[in-house]
Amino acid sequence: MNSVLSPSTDAFPLAFPPIEAIIPHRGTMLLLDSVAACSDESLTALASVRADAWYADEQGAMPAWIGIELMAQAIAAHVGLLSMREGKPARPGVLLGTRRYEAVQAAFAKGAPLSITVSELLRSEEGHGAYGCTINQDGKLLAEATVKVYQPRDFQTFIEENSRS
Repeated sequence: MNSVLSPSTDAFPLAFPPIEAIIPHRGTMLLLDSVAACSDESLTALASVRADAWYADEQGAMPAWIGIELMAQAIAAHVGLLSMREGKPARPGVLLGTRRYEAVQAAFAKGAPLSITVSELLRSEEGHGAYGCTINQDGKLLAEATVKVYQPRDFQTFIEENSRS
């Protein structure tokens, strides 16, 4: 892709790189299909509910609790695109959680086109962040949460120290 994401511009491109070039998720754990829009403070990603996916229930639907992972991957895409624009690799991060995740239904229907929007609420120099997140289908709100994330400066040390506890 043409380098519209170069450090010399603050603009984002009209077309984004493939999602695999933005976030590290692969195989069955890659739940997003693409990025539809991005700004300094927000991102909208698209996903489709796949009836043959590991998460699918008997009707081929996605349990609504998977929505938190959709939100986390959209946050990773936002952070990734911001880093790419600065000419830097994205630092790995972790999902810390949410106090409240609200879904209006128990599952997202088979084949449903989902739109996941994340809006940055907080970002600290130490790597802590919070995003207001929503999942919509055809303009109808399906789920929402405020998701907290952390990007440690030294990811490997962070993982090693926290795996001992």
